[in-house]
Amino acid sequence: RAAAILDYTSPARHRRKSHKHNKSAQSLLNKLIRSNLVNTTNQVEVLQKDPSSPLYSVRSFEELHLKPQLLRGVYGMGFNRPSKIQETALPMMLAEPAQNLIAQSQSGTGKTAAFVLAMLSHVDPNLNHPQCLCVSPTYELALQTGKVIEQMGKHYPEVKLVYAIRGNKLPRGMKLEEQIVIGTPGTMLDWCSKFRFIDPKKIKVFVLDEADVMIATQGHQDQSIRIQRMLPKNCQMLLFSATFEESVWSFAQRIVPEPNIIKLKREEETLDTIKQYYVLCNSKEEKFQALCNIYGGITIAQAMIFCHTRKTAGWLAGELSREGHQVALLSGEMQVEQRAAVIERFRDGKEKVLVTTNVCARGIDVEQVSVVINFDLPVDREGNPDNETYLHRIGRTGRFGKRGLAINMVDSKMSMNILNRIQDHFSK
Repeated sequence: RAAAILDYTSPARHRRKSHKHNKSAQSLLNKLIRSNLVNTTNQVEVLQKDPSSPLYSVRSFEELHLKPQLLRGVYGMGFNRPSKIQETALPMMLAEPAQNLIAQSQSGTGKTAAFVLAMLSHVDPNLNHPQCLCVSPTYELALQTGKVIEQMGKHYPEVKLVYAIRGNKLPRGMKLEEQIVIGTPGTMLDWCSKFRFIDPKKIKVFVLDEADVMIATQGHQDQSIRIQRMLPKNCQMLLFSATFEESVWSFAQRIVPEPNIIKLKREEETLDTIKQYYVLCNSKEEKFQALCNIYGGITIAQAMIFCHTRKTAGWLAGELSREGHQVALLSGEMQVEQRAAVIERFRDGKEKVLVTTNVCARGIDVEQVSVVINFDLPVDREGNPDNETYLHRIGRTGRFGKRGLAINMVDSKMSMNILNRIQDHFSK
């Protein structure tokens, strides 16, 4: 076994700090660092509202019979063939009559490009009024989607875009001429009802993106439902979410009548390619010593080390630097743009070790990561095992079907209990 297994005698004091996970910042970070699509092996699960209708999926963008200027836009963005979610979702989104869709897939699987392509395809460029609404949970996420619309619509200048975001003040009584409106729920609702810049009865496509982030914000859920109620019965409703907790699911069903449903099946098969070990230690310092032993014993391309608090992450990064390792540190108080820059450096191999708190357990795909180390095991606010986070953390290795190694540091009876419960949960 790669790790030096040390006996433990006295349990270390368990420290736990409540960690508010900022979903919108995480989502924005994923968009900023996405240079290409995640190569997922996950299977797509499709539930149709009409099981007798012939569902088909496409292997190429040509099969979708897109307008030539949109096909040029797609290829210009570097998409050579549809991703797994696009293969199934695009034929549904482009079908006549319009099909409603609820889709769940992780960040980086191409869902933004899919609904942007659907909006651009449904627009009639000869009609100068809003025809597609896209609601995002924050100003920054709206801008990111807007960039995709601008890139994909590069060769389709007749189609115009406007942002319904706080601060974009329009003169009263004005009627918008842009065909696509992208914005946040509060401003979008005001533009539809209070100011009447948009005639909701003329909307063909309504997209609700990042639904799991949306419902984490007070009021957004209610505003989105109020917008949806103003739209015509034949308006196409498309809802996307990275996760499908019960709360997201009940919200999705209120927004999208008679939906087709697409889910990317869970990542758990990634566990089959990852060897998981644990190391018994007495203290934080002993954990650090074990870490140095691991580094002496195995060849590591790049490693990610997860800590529970910023304080521990800062301490560990300092100790590793003193040992001569090239270390990058990532934690929650950094601006999203700063985090993106750190991840880019790590991806380029400028640092070999990334020490981080939970901020980046999700969505970071660096092909060279061969080892993930849980310096602290992931727990929720109540101190129970956070199985979902564990899966996302160790899933940073073993990417793209390669073999990976996960090592868990155990320093007390309490953390041994957590490890046993994680083991039971995954039956591994």
